Amino acid sequence: MTSHDVVARVRRIVGEKSVGHLGTLDPMATGVLPLVLGRFTRLAQFYNESDKRYEGTIRFGWATDTYDADGEPLGPESPVELSCDQIRAQASQFVGKLQQLPPPFSAKKVAGVPAYKLARKGHEVELRPKEVEVKEFEILAWDGQRAHFRASVSSGTYIRSLAHDLGQALGPGAHLAILTRTAVREFTIDQSHTLDELQRACADGRMDELLLHPRLILPEFPAVMVPAESLGRLKHGASVNLPEFTRATMVRVFAGQRELLAIAKRIAGTLFQPKIVLHGN
Repeated sequence: MTSHDVVARVRRIVGEKSVGHLGTLDPMATGVLPLVLGRFTRLAQFYNESDKRYEGTIRFGWATDTYDADGEPLGPESPVELSCDQIRAQASQFVGKLQQLPPPFSAKKVAGVPAYKLARKGHEVELRPKEVEVKEFEILAWDGQRAHFRASVSSGTYIRSLAHDLGQALGPGAHLAILTRTAVREFTIDQSHTLDELQRACADGRMDELLLHPRLILPEFPAVMVPAESLGRLKHGASVNLPEFTRATMVRVFAGQRELLAIAKRIAGTLFQPKIVLHGN
C-alpha cells in the first residue's frame, strides 16, 4: 500500500473526507504513518520538517536499481567478506550532515515529473544531491549477509540511499531489505494502530479510544489556557492576550484539558494572533 492508499481507506472507514498524513512512507516499508482528520489536517503545516526513526535490515552482496528489495539487481551477487566492526565503522562515517543523492526510483521531481516515472520508462534520471542529517546510524546485529540497523534522520533522508551508499563504500553492494518506521517526531510505533484495529473500533463505536490526546500534539509549543472572556475573539481569529510568560514564539491554545482550539503566534508581550483555528464558531 502507498501512503495515499492508507489515507483513502481511512476516509472510508471513518466516514471523513478530510484526512491527511504527516510524511510519506515507502510502499515496501511498515510502521508509523501519522494521520490527521477533520480540522486537524490544518496541523500538517507544522510537520513539513519532521525527524524520523527507523529500524531495518540491509542485505549485502548486490545493489538494485530501486535501492531496495523490490528492484532489479544491478549485477551478479558478490561475495561478502565483512565483519560487524567493519560495517559499524563505515556506518559511523554517514552520521552527521551529508549530501545525499535520492534513489532514481523516488518521488523527487525532474522537470516537474516524478523520478520514478522517468526511471520506469527507461529514461536517464539525473537527480541533485540534497543536504540531509543522519543523527544516528547504528548497526545492531550482523549475520554475515544482513545487517540489522537503527537510524534517526532528518526530513527528506532516504534510508534506501543510506543502504545503497553503505554497500558501495564497503565494496560488495547492498540494498534495503526490510524497513520499519518507528517514529515520526512525537508519534511512535507503540501509539500506533493497524487499519484492521481502526475498522473494528469504528464498527464498535470506539474510534475516540484510538485518537491521541491533543496535549501530546506539538509538544515543543507551550500549552496555555484561553481566558473565558477571550474565547469568542480567539474562535473568530482575532488577536487575544494569553497568560503565557515565556519567550516562546508559538503556543497551543486550549479550552479545558482536551479541546485544542488554536495554534497562535506571539505578536508582542502576551498578545497572540491565531495562526490556525481548529474549533471556530
